[in-house]
Amino acid sequence: MKMKAAVLHSTPSELSIEEVNIKEPAPGEVRIKIAASGLCHTDWETMKGFQSQALPAVIGHEGAGIVESIGDGVTRLKPGDHVVCSWEPNCGHCFYCDNGQPILCEPMTKVRTKGLLYDENPRMFIGDKPVYHYSMVSSHAEYTVIPEQGAVPVREDFPLDRAALLGCAVMTGYGGAVYAGKIRPESSVAVVGCGAVGLSAIQGARLSGASTIIAIDINSDKLKVAADMGATHTFNSLDEEPSSFVKDLTAGRGVDCAIEAAGQNISIKHTLEISRPGARIVLLGKTPFGEEISLPFHLLMGDREIIRTSYGMSRPRIDFPKLANLYMNERLMLDEMISMRLKLEEINKGFEHLEQGKVARAIVVFD
Repeated sequence: MKMKAAVLHSTPSELSIEEVNIKEPAPGEVRIKIAASGLCHTDWETMKGFQSQALPAVIGHEGAGIVESIGDGVTRLKPGDHVVCSWEPNCGHCFYCDNGQPILCEPMTKVRTKGLLYDENPRMFIGDKPVYHYSMVSSHAEYTVIPEQGAVPVREDFPLDRAALLGCAVMTGYGGAVYAGKIRPESSVAVVGCGAVGLSAIQGARLSGASTIIAIDINSDKLKVAADMGATHTFNSLDEEPSSFVKDLTAGRGVDCAIEAAGQNISIKHTLEISRPGARIVLLGKTPFGEEISLPFHLLMGDREIIRTSYGMSRPRIDFPKLANLYMNERLMLDEMISMRLKLEEINKGFEHLEQGKVARAIVVFD
């Protein structure tokens, strides 16, 4: 079967829109007709060469669509189901899965780094040359084949362009606040970085009942969106460090929970500085591969607890449907996160806007 896909051939470079052959799903797999695919900073990092990836590859890991066909042995899904793709299709029975850490699933990690699925064979080709998977999703394409565990069904009245956001940004930010941050009612929270992940963390804090939610960014437009989504205070850190502002709001102590969602050394430093002694610090952003971060000892004093999580300590098969319900019940804001809708042929324009910090989320929408 032929399809159009955004292919990364080398780094650093843009994506090339090409015709790719995609195979039928193997046992335990499903083929999905993609409806929408979000442009994530991690995709951009891969395009720039900051993350290793087997090439050529169809990148993208934040997608939603409709099950088009299923392989032998698939029991939880059927053609026509609306699904969100998860880049955590854990096996459910390895050491880490048994210990409640499915994001670290050993079989998944082994094949994901190779750009393959569980049987270690490619599913996509240009001519007779393999095209590799990206994070076991590859959503910047008209179709994708993924493991059954990576396709999470959601209610059919949930718009699929909004559903795509759950696959990475929303789940990471919401889970970072609710699960990793363990935010309690009437607590104080600060979120450093107000892209799609940070905005989702702000919403997680709001839904958890935090009374003080401080949004920090260098982009005033993003801070306006943050206020609409639940931030009680906003601060532009472009010209001034936020520590004094935050401590003035928290009796001189700092916040109970500080969440980093920008992925820079300076934002990690700010996150530590605005946390109170005894605080919980959640690191969601990530610096470029190989770049070291600095943790000054004086900022670690006072029994601070630092948590690093890539997917907000989430369980996608349970959490995606919950988030869909929150949206449909008008408690979770997703429409406001979508700054730009694009055709697949315009995807490089979307990544330019992402690099320039002009969007909360740009998404590719398919017919």
